[in-house]
Amino acid sequence: MHSLERIRSFGALVGQSTMVFARDVGHGMLEVGHNSLAAVGLVVVAVMMFFAGNVELRRDIETQAYDWLHLRHEARADVVEPDPNLLASIDEPDAVARATAANPDTLTRQQAAVAQWISRRYRVAPEPIARLVQEAWTIGQRAGLEPTLILAIMAIESSFNPFAQSSVGAQGLMQVMTKIHDDKYEPFGGNHAAFDPVTNLRVGVQVLKECISRAGGLQEGLKYYVGAANLMDDGGYAGRVLNEQTYLKSVADGKNVPWTAPSFVRPPPSLSTQAPAPAVALSASAPGAETSTDSTKPAIDATEEPSTPAKVALLAK
Repeated sequence: MHSLERIRSFGALVGQSTMVFARDVGHGMLEVGHNSLAAVGLVVVAVMMFFAGNVELRRDIETQAYDWLHLRHEARADVVEPDPNLLASIDEPDAVARATAANPDTLTRQQAAVAQWISRRYRVAPEPIARLVQEAWTIGQRAGLEPTLILAIMAIESSFNPFAQSSVGAQGLMQVMTKIHDDKYEPFGGNHAAFDPVTNLRVGVQVLKECISRAGGLQEGLKYYVGAANLMDDGGYAGRVLNEQTYLKSVADGKNVPWTAPSFVRPPPSLSTQAPAPAVALSASAPGAETSTDSTKPAIDATEEPSTPAKVALLAK
């Protein structure tokens, strides 16, 4: 009995002590809160009195606050909600007429083979290449130039990038010097037509034709085209073009030429005056047959920077 009474007495004592502690803590927090509020109130009163006695400062602050609120309001007013039907509001059914593309199925057997080979070799879509191949065949016949030569020049000059530009200002697929040959772009609406692939092709063919006529031959004409007419060496340009043309002619003839065939390797200086030879032995067998290649020579890199020729500045004279 005595033990039970002791336990009860101890429990009552603990409960009473806890209540006293909680009451004291509550009173302390209340006092701190009152003091803090009193301090804040004093600060506010002091600030108000300070601004009340400084009219100019108060006006500056009010002006800045008004300007900030005004800018925020304008910013919210200028926000345009995204249009969920954007394409429906800016559709242009005739836009397809501006696209440089053609259905590869409409090409002849020769053209289709060349277009497919170029598409794989230079990692470009077959539809625009089909259109350029068609144009090369058409304009080549009218100009008396082989279409494979025209396509080879585009390959070497720009890797079929219609927006390519060299450090000297040669532009487009055929890397024509637009400022020098601006008169040739007048029938097409002006110099910006240099970035229309078909127009650039046509103007480039005209420039090439003039170069060959002036030089008296294809290989010398290519030197004129690249701007090396007055130099002893064209840097291997003619060799690269003629080597690429050899591939394209073989493809057009139905021969199996791997699209990874190596690019032209420039011969030693002592042999540079000789006619360029293909960098790969082309097979005359039926399509699908194996073609022997020189594994010691690197395959062409379609990401290589386009050539940067001076583009027959002498023609402007």
